[in-house]
Amino acid sequence: MKPRLSALCVLCLAAALSGCAAFNYTAPDSPVAQATANSGAPKPRVALVLGSGGPRGYAHIGVIKVLEAAGVQVDLVVGSSVGSLLGAFWAAGYSAAELDTAARSGGPLTLFDLSPFADRGWIHGQRLQDYVNVRLGNASLEQLPRRLIVAATRRDDKQPVFFERGNVGVAVRASSAVAGVISPVGVQGIEYEDADESLPVAVRAARQAGARFVIAVDVSARAGKAPPGTSQALLERDARRRSRIDPETRLADFVIHPDMAYAASPRASYFVQAQKAGEVAAEQLLPELMQKMALAGVR
Repeated sequence: MKPRLSALCVLCLAAALSGCAAFNYTAPDSPVAQATANSGAPKPRVALVLGSGGPRGYAHIGVIKVLEAAGVQVDLVVGSSVGSLLGAFWAAGYSAAELDTAARSGGPLTLFDLSPFADRGWIHGQRLQDYVNVRLGNASLEQLPRRLIVAATRRDDKQPVFFERGNVGVAVRASSAVAGVISPVGVQGIEYEDADESLPVAVRAARQAGARFVIAVDVSARAGKAPPGTSQALLERDARRRSRIDPETRLADFVIHPDMAYAASPRASYFVQAQKAGEVAAEQLLPELMQKMALAGVR
């Protein structure tokens, strides 16, 4: 029986706020980091790549809702940060409706496990890891009904890695470990952090896995959306993220980029707005998507 999911909104907020106390996971089910995603048979027909973005990631739920209603069959999910979190639950069998219901309940502070190690972040991340594992029945990545690839960043050299085997909660925690906020995650002595630092939208993983058609969802702020008075530091951060996102989205067959306000928020009202933005964007682009999928022979 599928475990009940509740208060998913706290997870998305926690994913947006990930990095602190020293942690090194060495159990037999440790996630296995790979420089490239596995290619093999059968190759995925359709891959959905869910990007990073913290609370903005609620737009992914709206996109998934539209794809489900249209009957789009996705057999590979690739997730970065909050995209890995939502992707894990979807790969485990939760529907968009269940994600929506969960996102509208609970309190956003319940997964905050504060750490005394301020130099590494102020949230430890263990509660996020445990929440994922318990609600997914402690299934490993390779046991999920739908194939899932979790992207993360190797902390010492900022290179992307991909997890396809091992503990789901640890992989999601590593993918969501925002530097200075949630502590980096050690796995077998190597530290990993937020996938946003290397591949906010990890289309290359889907390509390496051999997907025939790749749909990428970019929930980052659109270029030119920054309001007047935005600090130069934020503008430079956005430019760095865009330099990591654009080469990846160019590898996709189709890109959905919901239009949301520049400033994100951990408030429940923002989660609803973000989800609606994803739904609206996907509905508007659905005819074009279905046409392209038909031409590619995957519909």
